[in-house]
Amino acid sequence: MEEHAEALEADLLRYYGVDLLDWHREALSSRRLAVLVRHLPPDSAFVRAREGEAAEWGLTDHLLAAVVDHLAIANWMFASANRDEYADPPEAPVPVPRPGAEATDTSGGPPAGHAPTGAELARFFG
Repeated sequence: MEEHAEALEADLLRYYGVDLLDWHREALSSRRLAVLVRHLPPDSAFVRAREGEAAEWGLTDHLLAAVVDHLAIANWMFASANRDEYADPPEAPVPVPRPGAEATDTSGGPPAGHAPTGAELARFFG
């Protein structure tokens, strides 16, 4: 969370009209701050900074990538079955790259989608 503090501050102002300094002034409780952070929309700067490209992929994007992959496989199978007996087989299709499919999280931080607890917020802002 610390590395994305500026994005969080901007999002709180943009989406909720809440100044992050209100938490320091004790005008905003840790619970309310956690709820606001937890429910930031996927296109918010904080979510995009924390989750990277995965935040930009919705269900429709994943379904479209699956359609493209299946169509490519069907075309490859058709070409393989109908090729000349002595011709080299066509190369297998490469799937559409998906965010997070090959990357593994080695940061040791909380998993994507993890909402900060009151204690984490206090440690961060304290």
